[in-house]
Amino acid sequence: MAKAPTTRDAVIPVLAEAFREHGYEGASMSLLQAASGLGRGSLYNFFPGGKEEMARAVLDEIGAWFQVHVFAPLRAAASEDRPAAAAAIMTMFDATDAYFRSGRRACLQGLFAIGRERTRFAAAVDGFFAHWVDALASALTAAGNPDARAAALETVAVVQGAIVLTRALDDETVFRLILHERRRALTT
Repeated sequence: MAKAPTTRDAVIPVLAEAFREHGYEGASMSLLQAASGLGRGSLYNFFPGGKEEMARAVLDEIGAWFQVHVFAPLRAAASEDRPAAAAAIMTMFDATDAYFRSGRRACLQGLFAIGRERTRFAAAVDGFFAHWVDALASALTAAGNPDARAAALETVAVVQGAIVLTRALDDETVFRLILHERRRALTT
């Protein structure tokens, strides 16, 4: 059995996987305890606000990862020349593929967007997708795409759909194929 996390930061990734696997409603405190290897008291020590605080911390961590590895590089590329912007867009696909483990890892923001918890976490969910679309649109504009906003919306939608389809078919080649085709579409 794996050793239980001993810090708040160390338990967040474990909780993230539990929420991805079971959703917000399905992730009971008992399940979160079992997933983390921590007792209820330890979880409440790290997250006095309970399950909702745990979910917010997870969403914040995911948002921070995407900020560093996806959004900021895309925004920085928006002030560069076309080749640099195009390279940043391709790097976004690599980072996205790695983060979602070729579509095998669910997008928690996507799960929360379609569940009953949508309203509770609206700011984090809306912000995540808005930042992604805006950052990608700015890089696409710098890369010379005349329909940058529409292309950015379509790309984020395609990535989300690819995650669902990959998981439904239990075939990670689906995710890679769809991302490859989307890369091609943005570079032609």
